[in-house]
Amino acid sequence: MLTQDALSDCRYCSEISKENGEDPIGTARNTDYWLVMEFAQPWKEQMFKEDPRITPLIELFKQLFMKHGIMLQPVLIVPDRQYSTPGETRIIFYQRTQKQFTQFEKQEYVVPEADFPRLATAIMKQLMKQPNELEAFQSYRRDTSHIRELLTCTHTSVDVACGRFGTPIYQEIRDQYADANLRVWRCSHFGGHQFAPTLIDLPTGQYWGHLESGMLELLVQQQGDVTGLRPHYRGWSGLSRFEQIAEREIWMETGWNWLAYQKSGRTLRKGLKGIKQFLYPLLRWIPLKRVQFFVNQFTNDAIWADVEIQFASPDQAVSGIYRARVEQNGEILTAPKSPKKGEMPEVKPVPQYRVSRFKMKLNDQGQVA
Repeated sequence: MLTQDALSDCRYCSEISKENGEDPIGTARNTDYWLVMEFAQPWKEQMFKEDPRITPLIELFKQLFMKHGIMLQPVLIVPDRQYSTPGETRIIFYQRTQKQFTQFEKQEYVVPEADFPRLATAIMKQLMKQPNELEAFQSYRRDTSHIRELLTCTHTSVDVACGRFGTPIYQEIRDQYADANLRVWRCSHFGGHQFAPTLIDLPTGQYWGHLESGMLELLVQQQGDVTGLRPHYRGWSGLSRFEQIAEREIWMETGWNWLAYQKSGRTLRKGLKGIKQFLYPLLRWIPLKRVQFFVNQFTNDAIWADVEIQFASPDQAVSGIYRARVEQNGEILTAPKSPKKGEMPEVKPVPQYRVSRFKMKLNDQGQVA
């Protein structure tokens, strides 16, 4: 744990988080869709307010969520000297096609730069059940379903920790592991800069943080003792916060085969204090995804949560339900953002969690996972 004097020497929020032992699990954004778009840097704050290619898309993102309850994660990626072509722009769209699933289904388009806003708009309007304009772009489809995409945040203008720690890790992965089946990108911020360097693995939709050189081989090659990844795993975006914490426990116990299983999650109960304990049982039954998003944010400080993870093997021969109690296990101090030069970092306490009860229910055929 960093002392007050040591804190004054920390320039980056991720240094404080890592030194104090903050567990990154449960911090992946739960989403149903991804929109990954090539867009040249710089990505300054003003760009998102004034660039005519971006501002209409931001309004559509808001409509998707507020009017339709659609959870979509937009991410910008830097055009790459090997993957990209001058005058053309790539958009990769991932979608969750069913409740219980293994990974997101991928569509990739490479269009002339001038058509970038129109294609992104067509994808989002299709999600809103508006007239299908996506058909006009079918000739631009690329079959890259076999290619895995690793996105490392290097978005310095959001937090300097992402540039300081994300850039060298990106370069190491790019130089040592990129091949015909794996592309590595620098990307925009996707939350959790206190865990820099951070990474998203697609199409699985797994989030990673506090990356180190020594664990990259295990993460990329997916061979060896999976428990070496435990302190770096932020969670799977197919699940909500407390379900992610339980899912890590299952994965650590089951091993790499778990990634091939179809999965879904459900939070059954939460232990809350004050007025939240009375509001939550009522609010959780409102059948609107945007309402449930805010309910989950409102109750992310639960003392405990009972969750279940349903699973099935790829051939459906093995299936069942894991049930777990996730409970608070103390708290640590972390810094939500890096301090400005010469300033002391602002720190706040955040709860830490552990899985205290854990069991598996067999399916009707009595098969064991």
